[in-house]
Formats: sequence, C-alpha cells, structure tokens
Amino acid sequence: MKLLQFTASPVWRGHEQKIIYLYEAYRDYNTFEDQYIICAKNTPIYDVAKEKGMQVIGFDFKSEYDFKFAKALSKFVRDKDIDVVLLHNSKAHTLAVLAHKFFKMPAPLVLCRTLIRRVDTNMLRKWKYNYKGIKKILCVSQAVVDVLKFAVKDHRKLSIIGSVTDLSKFEKQEPNGLLNEQFNISKEFKIIGNIAAFTGFKDHYTWVDAVEILVNRQQIKAKYILVGIGSLEEDIKAYVAKKNLDDHIIFTGFRKDIPQILPEFDVFMFTSNNEPTGGVLLECYACKVPIVAANAGGIPEVIVDKKTGLLAEVGNPEDFADKVEYLINNEALQKDLVENGYQYLKANFTKNVISAKFYDALKEVTTNFKR
Repeated sequence: MKLLQFTASPVWRGHEQKIIYLYEAYRDYNTFEDQYIICAKNTPIYDVAKEKGMQVIGFDFKSEYDFKFAKALSKFVRDKDIDVVLLHNSKAHTLAVLAHKFFKMPAPLVLCRTLIRRVDTNMLRKWKYNYKGIKKILCVSQAVVDVLKFAVKDHRKLSIIGSVTDLSKFEKQEPNGLLNEQFNISKEFKIIGNIAAFTGFKDHYTWVDAVEILVNRQQIKAKYILVGIGSLEEDIKAYVAKKNLDDHIIFTGFRKDIPQILPEFDVFMFTSNNEPTGGVLLECYACKVPIVAANAGGIPEVIVDKKTGLLAEVGNPEDFADKVEYLINNEALQKDLVENGYQYLKANFTKNVISAKFYDALKEVTTNFKR
C-alpha cells in the first residue's frame, strides 16, 4: 500500500506535527510500501520534512481552486500508483476533490479533521464534505464529530482517531531552573504557564483574569508565563498592562524548545474555550506537569477530571484560580494526577497507538475501494 499525505497549510501547529509523526511511525515500522508528503513550498512543514529526509514534494500554492495543480496532483497519484490520499486541511480537501472529480484521480480520499467548526455554512462546503470520493473523515474527538454531523449526511463516514504526541521528544520530566535563570525568577516562586497561539478561542482574557485573582489573593507566590505568538498578542499585552500585571506575567514569544521549558511549569493552566483536544495537554502528560484546563470541546476526552487533571468552568476565571490554588497546595494530588496522566497518555495517545489507528482506517478504505 502506498500513502500520500497532502496539506496546503502555511503554519506549524499540532496538525502539521501529526503529519510528521505519522510519516516517522510508518517509516520506522515499514508499514507502507512507499509514502509521500505534498505541501506548499516555503512552509514550516516543508522545511521540517526536508530536514528529516522525507519524500516531500513542494508546490507553489496559489488558490484552493487551482485546476492546474489539481491536474498535476491527479497525475502524481497515477504515476506513483498511490493507494490512498490522506488530506490534512480544508484547502487540500478542495484541491483533492477537484483532482478526483475533474481529472479522475485514481485513489480514495480520507480527510483528517481537527477543528470544531461548522462546515454547513454554504453549499460548496457541504458538497465537498459529502463528495463521494471522501470515504472516511477521521476526527480527533467526539466534539469534532458532533459539529460535522450538521453537514455530513452519511454519519458512518465519521470516526474518532484521537490526538497524538511522541514520548521520545518529551523525555524531560524534572525542572532544572531553565526559566528561572532566563527570566530571573526566584526559585521560591511557582511557575504557572500556558503554551498557545494568541487566537480568540484560546481565551487568554480568562487566563489573565484568573492571574489577577491569584495575585490579589496573595495565597501563592508565583510568576505566570505565556508562550506563543499570534494576532491577538498585542491586545493581550495591553490587557495585562491595563490590569497592572506586567510584573507578574511574562511573555516569551515563540519557542522551539517546548520539551525543555514545559517541565519547568508547576501547573499548566489552559483556558481554551473551543479546543478539539489540546495536543499540548498530551505533552504535559509526557512531561508530568499538573493540568487545570477548561471543560470545553474535546478537552474532557483528554482530561479525566480529578484523575488526570482538573477541569474548570469555561470562561470562569475564579474557578480557574480556585483550582490552580488548590492544586499548588496539594502535592499528593499533583503526584496522582501526573502519574495517572502519563499512563493514560501511553495507553491512548502515543505515536504508535495513533499511527496504528490511522493505518487500520486507511487499510479499510483501500480494501473496499475499486479503481
């Protein structure tokens, strides 16, 4: 069986990392006879795949309605005798459907979906999700399945695969003072952090409000760290300044060393209000960092409340503050949560577990597909 993974994504986030994880797992275990990645040139995933020596083909992305590229995609699939095409973002979805319908691309399509977003907002979107060449839609959580049911007529196409992380990339499980040294933080201070792009659904406003409550209570000595970049970064910085929290909240910007800095957190506070799963939560499990996260979207499918982490009410900064304070002051609970979380991760969300689930789904599609 030969696999093609296809994305037109210009960014590097959890979904793009998943493509690399899948390629690595299938390469390491010789799962496929051959495999390829097609992605836009001059993008992070293209650079990463190239650096890792993967079979990656870059293209000049112009539009998701580029018929010339759709024709070339169909030819590539035919020339390489690809058995199944795994699609990883909306624009790739459109291009693959065009290649399949208008240029007779001779392989079934499987869509990987990670966003909690309605797709029944116009006829074109509904059509491409119900296109006959899409044989399966693999979702990271039940929350994603539920929102797709509004658009997808045949619910049998929808299945849950789950999110993924690679334990071998997150081997550090004890702090060594890295952030204390970099940001001149006294070791008597706890570090409460978050790693997330500054976008609306990550709800950094609730995060900052929770910090304000904790600072005003003066029950714990802590510094608060936000890792990431994004369109709302300056707005959040202004909000922090307005609340006179500049001395308490540290913005680190984009970091490439997440496996090194994540174990420095005493608590990971995650306020996202519409998260498909939250891949960074799995990384917290790997690094044995206690979690307080919003009871939103697919997060409850990753966090088992009071067993692997604590869930807080969405958009309620006081509830977040209460749970962070309780967790900071309860070392026995911290130990139980991180140990349970680590075992839960190994059983359900490792690269080997998730790549096997993908393989089973892809194999089922190719077995039932007649060229």
